Amino acid sequence: MSEPKAPTPAPGDTYKGWLFKWTNYIKGYQRRWFVLSNGLLSYYRTQAEMGHTCRGTINLATANIAVEDSCNFVISNGGTQTYHLKASSEVERQRWITALELAKAKAFRMQAESDDSGDESTPPAAGQGGGARNSEVQSTLRTLGSKVEDLSTCNDLIAKHGSALQRSLSELEGVRLGGETSEKIRQVTERATLFRITSNAMINACRDFLALAQAHSKRWQKALQAEREQRVRLEETLEQLAKQHNHLERAFRGATVLPPSQSNPAIDSKGSVPGKGDASDEDEENEFFDACEDVQEFITVPADPKYHRRSGSNVSGISSEMGMDDGTTSLDEQSMASNPESPQSQEVVPVRKRRTRIPDKPNYSLNLWSIMKNCIGKELSKIPMPVNFNEPLSMLQRLSEDLEYYELLDRGAKCQSSLEQMCYVAAFTVSSYSTTVHRTGKPFNPLLGETFELDRLQESGYRSLCEQVSHHPPAAAHHAISERGWTLRQEIALASKFRGKYLSIMPLGSIHCIFEKSNNHYTWKKVTTTVHNIIVGKLWIDQSGEIDIVNHRTGDRCHLKFAPYSYFSRDVARKVTGVVTDKDGKAHYVLSGTWDEKMECSRVMQSSRGGENGADGRQKTVYQTLKAKELWRKTPLPEGAENMYYFSTLALTLNEPEEGVAPTDSRKRPDQRLMEQGRWEEANAEKQRLEEKQRTARREREREANRSANPEEGKEPADGALIEDSISDSPLKSGHQDSYKAMWFDRCVDPMTGEPTHIYRGGYWETKEQGNWDSCPDIF
Repeated sequence: MSEPKAPTPAPGDTYKGWLFKWTNYIKGYQRRWFVLSNGLLSYYRTQAEMGHTCRGTINLATANIAVEDSCNFVISNGGTQTYHLKASSEVERQRWITALELAKAKAFRMQAESDDSGDESTPPAAGQGGGARNSEVQSTLRTLGSKVEDLSTCNDLIAKHGSALQRSLSELEGVRLGGETSEKIRQVTERATLFRITSNAMINACRDFLALAQAHSKRWQKALQAEREQRVRLEETLEQLAKQHNHLERAFRGATVLPPSQSNPAIDSKGSVPGKGDASDEDEENEFFDACEDVQEFITVPADPKYHRRSGSNVSGISSEMGMDDGTTSLDEQSMASNPESPQSQEVVPVRKRRTRIPDKPNYSLNLWSIMKNCIGKELSKIPMPVNFNEPLSMLQRLSEDLEYYELLDRGAKCQSSLEQMCYVAAFTVSSYSTTVHRTGKPFNPLLGETFELDRLQESGYRSLCEQVSHHPPAAAHHAISERGWTLRQEIALASKFRGKYLSIMPLGSIHCIFEKSNNHYTWKKVTTTVHNIIVGKLWIDQSGEIDIVNHRTGDRCHLKFAPYSYFSRDVARKVTGVVTDKDGKAHYVLSGTWDEKMECSRVMQSSRGGENGADGRQKTVYQTLKAKELWRKTPLPEGAENMYYFSTLALTLNEPEEGVAPTDSRKRPDQRLMEQGRWEEANAEKQRLEEKQRTARREREREANRSANPEEGKEPADGALIEDSISDSPLKSGHQDSYKAMWFDRCVDPMTGEPTHIYRGGYWETKEQGNWDSCPDIF
């Protein structure tokens, strides 16, 4: 079989070819297809196997490359993997040695960079318009630097082979004509060939360097021009805003010096309103801008002035219809003043002082890839992980953090309009992701039957309870109720997949929010969370996907879109946009903001088709909106949060020891408490003990289920079968599933969504008042 001629290796490129690999003493050397790419040498039986079956891979960053003779060479990474390889000729062998040495040098540099300067890959923060472009420039500079290192490596190889060639030529000059002449000439020819191969590699590296530099030079020129144009536009916009601000100040000063007699709404002979004439004129000239950026689905523009040109007879009508747009503050203040149960009217009761610090996170080094490389494509909830990847909170406590901005639901409960209320529910939905932006630590997987209570009745008027109701797949039920007139319940199961470079976490299940006064019932689902830079660089988190919030009583909907982060997008990072529509599909509010900073809404006065075409070729909807109103803004993290796992003020209090809680409460979990105290080795040992205790309890439940299903046999199945079933998600061979029943939640079919779920059946807070926890299982 003729050998395909392999191309001359170029630094940084994938190199492929046939080599003979030693298998065993029976089969000897076998022909295999080898692929060198990204510092990894992999081999396959045939080229066709490259798409599905890799026979082996060795990392060159830690490998040793040794030449045995003219055609044989050995690659070893310290004893665990050793490849004895043979090329078809010495020239072919040298091509491979050159490519392997280049790949090894590059892999070693990449590993050193990831260990010493991992935060170079940090994504740009929200609000930094030039962050994405700066990151792109840094990446390009690193690539150019890598190419320069390749040139340096090639230079060293050329010097090495050039010296050998020079020695051979010197020897050739001193040889007498005779039998040695042909042999020396052959050696000189081979060394000249090797020198040519290395020189070609350097030439290719130079060509790549030049092409890359030329390509990025053009891109940087265009980017610089775009930045200059954008700066000019911003300066013009700022000048316009300054003029408008000037005009408003003058108008306001003019309105405040009007005679008192003109403040009465008496209509003159022409039907005008003397007392409000100036204010009406001011509205006519005032421009209202929407705060959100243009997105794929729609475009927003300032509303036509005719919507602000109104007489005194209809001012109050429009204000009451729009509610939030013209009187949010006054609405809340009136509600608080008229509510006899408001905090101002009650006797002040001292509240408990919560902690504001936890022990700083220890600086332990950990090679994430060394553990995660065996998890590719697997369900991470079934893989035991050390606490080094965790944060000292359980998933139940993390779920309770959804209530960080409960005030949004309090404000929503006061709304007269269901559409306005939908805006607050949407803002609450987005706010639950704001605590995740820096939280790369993994929460502890709760044990089956573990609970967590969050009693903030005295401080904030609500209390909630979470319980782990399933272990495989992991699922937690949550129920929160507030004295301000709302109830929140959810059951969330997490599905996760590791894709090598990133980890995707898909929450399954619906969230319900019910308001007592209006009986409005809202449901929605969570979006996908993605953890990037698992292998190289600093971890960072993104939220992406779409959420549909539905009011089942009125038919109102809110469609939210979480835009995935892209280095090449000129848009704001972590952007969220949405539209609130009624049951007929008519848009009433436009929402915009970011999931890690703030959300705003604008009242839609008119909509029409037009503007640019979207990605699918359809025309965008143009919304004419009033000025944006801020619904929610993130509270800054406490001082020193970077040393405390980036916990928020609420998160710092979640694991604080508290008397009277259930024995199954997450605060009493020993491995989590040890980790919070910085005793990670003890925490790992305790975590293994708890997991083994949980497996034993599950096997016992399965034995009981089998006895109940087969009482006539009186014979227990083998332990091996039980262990196998305890790992599987499927029902037992006898047809029975795990017989565990939740303590505080009943499993049923949700009447609103038709999904199987767990709903709180009551009794927890009464049991806490009595202090009788005898029925709670012993899980710790």
